[in-house]
Amino acid sequence: MEAQRLLSGFCSTPPIQNTKTQVFVKFPLSSSSASFAQSQKWVSFKACPSISRSALSGKVFQCRNSGERIEFLASDKEDLRSGIRRKKLAVFVSGGGSNFRSIHEACLQGSIHGDIVVVVTSKQGCGGADYARDKGLPVILFPKTKLEADGISPADLVATLRRFEVDFVLLAGYLKLIPAELIQAYPRSILNIHPSLLPAFGGKGNYGMKVHKAVIASGARYTGPTIHFVDEHYDTGRILAQRVVPVLAKDTAEELAARVLREEHRIYVEVITALCEDRVIWREDGVPIIRSKENPNEYS
Repeated sequence: MEAQRLLSGFCSTPPIQNTKTQVFVKFPLSSSSASFAQSQKWVSFKACPSISRSALSGKVFQCRNSGERIEFLASDKEDLRSGIRRKKLAVFVSGGGSNFRSIHEACLQGSIHGDIVVVVTSKQGCGGADYARDKGLPVILFPKTKLEADGISPADLVATLRRFEVDFVLLAGYLKLIPAELIQAYPRSILNIHPSLLPAFGGKGNYGMKVHKAVIASGARYTGPTIHFVDEHYDTGRILAQRVVPVLAKDTAEELAARVLREEHRIYVEVITALCEDRVIWREDGVPIIRSKENPNEYS
């Protein structure tokens, strides 16, 4: 009834009905908020049975009586050329969120066939969370700690991601261990990026600048980002992609970190693009590989 009341302010004709297709009308707020409940407001109603989801996606309709233009966003967008459903992504951050930003920009530019629908953070005031709020994305605090008493439980986290219809979870500098409940709810659907060539220099406590200092101190001649699926432990899930970065003789940790980060931004977007296009294949031995878009018979 509330949805119908709000919609009647735009159109006098009653909302069209269907029990299968959910469509949303977005009412922008005047200012962003740290609160998940206030970050976006949606009014939902059902769409006409004769209108397909793909036909509604991203369309702008005009009310007959008032001439008002209202944008309707289909909850399940589909690429008409490929027939591949547009994926819904959740990104987890704990810091500045540079990888998160590069992923978000790629989604907006159309490189990634998906949309970030929710952001999860372990630090309410981190740069990644602030960026999400500035862009109007819902932000959820997880987990609950002494410093972050407003955090939600693992069960509530899973339930919330389900409500957002999340397809894939992407860790982008998220420093907390992922709970078993989430791994079980999203099998083979949670990715992480690590700034070294795993299994070297991984594990609990190995993150950020600590990794690059350890690489230089070891005398390793090569390093680089690794993207892997997440399991119940730190940095031990199946490796999906890696990129090699040379370690120069006079490198500082900061110089090495900057070069690795540039490759992180590139490879993470490439891998997420493949993931959203259903090009990640699992071999019989449990190793994930990526099918080439240009040549479906080639894998990496």
